[in-house]
Amino acid sequence: MTTVEFIQKQLSISEKSINNTLQLLAEDCTIPFISRYRKDKTGNLDEVQIEQISKISKQFEEIVKRKESILKSIEEQNGLSPELQQRIEESFDIQELEDLYLPFKKRRKTKADTAKEKGLEPLAKIIMSQKNNDIMFLASKYLNKEVSSEEEALQGARDIMAEWINENMYVRKNLRHLFQRQALITSKVVKAKKEEEEAQKFSQYFDWEENLSRTPSHRLLAMLRAEAEGFVKTNVGVDKEEAIGFIEKAIIKSNNESSEQIALAIQDSYKRLLEPAISNEALQEAKEKADQKAIEIFSENLGQLLLAPPLGEKRILAIDPGYRSGCKIVCLDEKGDLLHNETLYPHAPQNETGMAMKKIRSMVNAYNIEAISIGNGTASRETEFFIKKIAFDKPLQVFVVSEAGASVYSASKIAREEFPTYDVTVRGAVSIGRRLSDPLAELVKIDPKSIGVGQYQHDVDQTRLKSELDSTVMKCVNSVGINLNTASKSLLSYVSGIGEKMAENIVSYRAENGAFEDRKQLKKVPRLGDKAFQQAAAFVRISNAKNPLDNSAVHPEAYGIVEKMAKDLGIKTDELIANKEKIALVKPETYITDEIGILGVKDILKELEKPGLDPRKAAKVFEFDPNVKSIRDLKTGMILPGIVNNITAFGCFVDLGIKESGLVHISQLKEGFVSDVNEVVKLHQHVRVKVTEVDEARKRVQLSMIL
Repeated sequence: MTTVEFIQKQLSISEKSINNTLQLLAEDCTIPFISRYRKDKTGNLDEVQIEQISKISKQFEEIVKRKESILKSIEEQNGLSPELQQRIEESFDIQELEDLYLPFKKRRKTKADTAKEKGLEPLAKIIMSQKNNDIMFLASKYLNKEVSSEEEALQGARDIMAEWINENMYVRKNLRHLFQRQALITSKVVKAKKEEEEAQKFSQYFDWEENLSRTPSHRLLAMLRAEAEGFVKTNVGVDKEEAIGFIEKAIIKSNNESSEQIALAIQDSYKRLLEPAISNEALQEAKEKADQKAIEIFSENLGQLLLAPPLGEKRILAIDPGYRSGCKIVCLDEKGDLLHNETLYPHAPQNETGMAMKKIRSMVNAYNIEAISIGNGTASRETEFFIKKIAFDKPLQVFVVSEAGASVYSASKIAREEFPTYDVTVRGAVSIGRRLSDPLAELVKIDPKSIGVGQYQHDVDQTRLKSELDSTVMKCVNSVGINLNTASKSLLSYVSGIGEKMAENIVSYRAENGAFEDRKQLKKVPRLGDKAFQQAAAFVRISNAKNPLDNSAVHPEAYGIVEKMAKDLGIKTDELIANKEKIALVKPETYITDEIGILGVKDILKELEKPGLDPRKAAKVFEFDPNVKSIRDLKTGMILPGIVNNITAFGCFVDLGIKESGLVHISQLKEGFVSDVNEVVKLHQHVRVKVTEVDEARKRVQLSMIL
């Protein structure tokens, strides 16, 4: 089987598209570049399909490597028959390969090994042939210095047979199918931990049982976390009698004394070898699926968060609110640079409200502030009410933004490099302001796991999680495009073809030589070669550049096409940009080249209509209910405005403007069945919800969107 055939078994994509995509990936082209600028080669595959091809091709490579390793190991043990070699070479199922390798796998000395050393393997073979009826007489022939009785001989033979049964591929394959269909996962509380306060959040799983294949990802991960923390014990199993009955039917073909010994060996093999192994496999398979589901949800949420509406280049006064420690105030210019900072105490216990009002009003005027950004943590609502009481000389937009991850950023190496002379409180307030101006540019500086979206992110495969989240960040950054002259090192590092080290070089070059005047200047950056330039150039923007196309998503390799279009129309290139009437006169098929086909030319024309268009919507001010300041103000039946601030497999959480977010269970999103929460709501969506239950003691709020 070839790589393409292996991929086609899993994806309905043409051979040509797969071959061309694999070729581009082999040439170190990035997924954003391929999906945006090589549509004609891939057959218009999107980022998801290209990523799937990349992942499956890597799986194929791993299987091929594993096969080579298995063949080499068996050959070294002189156990590689032509038939076995053929079966291994023809198999591309990793479980089947491991089953074929099982008898040759190096392991600790087993009961069967000990029995073989005592010379009991011939006895086991005779019994397995199921032809002998006088077992005791047969066993007496194998007594020796190490085997003193017939029962001891039979026990050794059963140990050997149990291992053979465990290595039987037919048995293992069908047991797997049985576990996949019928396995139950159960969890029981550890009695010594039952009364502990921390255990109560897992009380649902103190006595729980359900079909493993139907267990939702969040529930399985919750059970496994409860077990990891020592509060419950879990078990995965099927009906023992049914499993053993199946094995007996597969192995036993007679009704004599030999079959009785085989039946005993089967029971031992199942209890000691097969059940633990297949049970563990079933749980690991379910865990992998749960991980993937959780990672998909996290990636989806992260993408929505990164592409949240930006306010744009505005002068912002940002507030990290607090009570006793005060409110940290910073003033930022249009580029997000820090102009001023101080701490004010408008709330209890100091209650310096009047002085704080005067100072904030003065700062707004002195720094020509256009908007105010307030973190949504402690004292957020009180600070919002306080700000709205101030009589400013001009209308100001007041936003409440998520401060999730701001403290992580403020203590990070990136923050220390940006603000070496300021403490963590100032850095945190700056982050709150910048994430209003441009959420994408600011949030890329923070480890995605600290941003507060998703579920059980610390319980899933961390390598897979990091890979998926990095991929999501790269997609978002490249879908928006970045300003080459203002982008931070963190933001630049996610641009197609750049990476962390190259981003450092770009920032250093910019500091030494001033702003970039055109995209070609990127080639002067140390170590940035032709391939990196090809991958990155169209994803960076240069405003007020010599060539107006440098501030668009048109790739430099297509500049000649645009220039020819303009020349054919008898106008200059800059006169063609955003000129819908002239663009409508262009016939795409006229400008096809060997590198850029009809799809590429059509994309160029779309970009020329709206060059450098930001796909994100504009930020909007949101008003929470002014009468709700804490969970104590909530009453069942209230209809309230809210903002979706997290999405999970089982529902979404809604910010009501208080410390505790309320849960809208998936069943309460809308009338009828909902299979995917993201079909109904998105992060930052403004919604209206009904309060259905308030549990002050546990600080839990249940909501419904079915009003």
